[in-house]
Amino acid sequence: MLDRVQQRIGELIARLDQLEQENNSLRARQETLVAERATLVQRNEEARSRVEAMIERLKTLENTG
Repeated sequence: MLDRVQQRIGELIARLDQLEQENNSLRARQETLVAERATLVQRNEEARSRVEAMIERLKTLENTG
């Protein structure tokens, strides 16, 4: 009986270690994805600004032409 309890405790400790490693890996991946998303949002905003500026220049050319 005691051996079975000790075995089960060992299994639970091993599972805990596995889950902690998985959790750490997932947290690191999430951190990477959040940073990547921030970069993409910034690049998207820059592209939007450039396109809006081009549209304004084209409207100006259209009105003067």
